[in-house]
Amino acid sequence: MEIERKFFVKNLPDRLEDFPSRLIEQAYLCVEPVIRVRRQDDDYYMTYKGAGLMSREEYNLPLTREAYEHLLPKADGTVIAKRRYVIPLEAPWEGLSIELDLFSGSWEGLVIAEVEFPDEKTARAFCPPEWFGEEVTFDGRYHNSWLSRHTRDDLKG
Repeated sequence: MEIERKFFVKNLPDRLEDFPSRLIEQAYLCVEPVIRVRRQDDDYYMTYKGAGLMSREEYNLPLTREAYEHLLPKADGTVIAKRRYVIPLEAPWEGLSIELDLFSGSWEGLVIAEVEFPDEKTARAFCPPEWFGEEVTFDGRYHNSWLSRHTRDDLKG
């Protein structure tokens, strides 16, 4: 089960380069249900995600590079590319991390912060840091599967 909240970002944190990061490339073979292939640095996965906005089923299966490259051209829409920084949270949220995504390619300039939670009670109680902006958890347009099939112009509608 994946339980996460998503936010825009008002300001990037200082010394962002000091946090671990990885390059992510992902594409969607299907969006209902979500079936995604992902390259994360030198690791490859296929992911199934069920319906939902804050909470939904999620299963990851490892792929080889060859399998990923074979499936990538079969994807619908554009490939989503981003650099993800992992920033640990401080008390009272110790043990949780912010996944800060800086998008590139067709979504260059989009920045989304996500926090995953062990349960919905913790997710609902979470108070975001000052540098977070508007919450977009319940706006399906900020799921990567939606972004892969749309353009910035579609966000205006």
